[in-house]
Amino acid sequence: MQTEILEPVGVRVTDVDLSRPDADLWASLRALLAEHGVAVLPGQEIDDDAFLAFLQGFGELTFTTGETPLPGYPDLNLISNVGRETAPVSNFHVDTSYVAQPPAYTALRAVSIPAAGGATQFTNQYRAYETLPDELRERLEGRTITHVVTGVDLGPDDEAAADHPVFRPHPVTGRPALYLTSPKRCSAISGMTPAETEETVAALLAHSTRPDNTLDHAWAPGDVVIWDNAAVLHRADHAGVVGDRVMHRGMVGAYAAG
Repeated sequence: MQTEILEPVGVRVTDVDLSRPDADLWASLRALLAEHGVAVLPGQEIDDDAFLAFLQGFGELTFTTGETPLPGYPDLNLISNVGRETAPVSNFHVDTSYVAQPPAYTALRAVSIPAAGGATQFTNQYRAYETLPDELRERLEGRTITHVVTGVDLGPDDEAAADHPVFRPHPVTGRPALYLTSPKRCSAISGMTPAETEETVAALLAHSTRPDNTLDHAWAPGDVVIWDNAAVLHRADHAGVVGDRVMHRGMVGAYAAG
């Protein structure tokens, strides 16, 4: 395994074969993800069976209600612009943060790469926390954000809101990160009025997604990218996409014990 640290977030991992993963690889990637947030694994000639097996090595998979399942693979979902008359809209967010235990990891496998555009962007939420102005950090210390679901009918028995610390310790390392999601899903900050919440969330998001805190991953055939949802925000950049952009996605529900 060879690693190259990416700035401002992530690590590029080469000389690995995801069609033949083992315990050492999974352990190494867990450690890299906890530290760097994103792992880019280029040149992986794998199918969905191998992709699924790779993800299952991290733990039990989970699936978000409202996503499009991949035919024959109910634990994976399809992300595609094929047949769409208008480009999809993607804002910076954390996957499924409106549950008490959000997914630990999300991964994408490149299936079809557009001729232009279609990058996925990631932010360094450790750095976002560390570079907050002192006054704002002190004002938010100990507060929580209520994360809610929007645009999806979960049904009466599904949890649709959860409170998470604004400065959420990483579930494995304990390292604090600035934990928020898209503004429409941040319904309240404890101890703040709705107007104060809206203003503060907007400021936190602008701070997190500054260009110097954002990695643009330009996809190449054979790319697999996996990220730690406790350490990064992400979004797809659909501006200027030329051609088909098709990804298969899977999510791991929890971090490994110990």
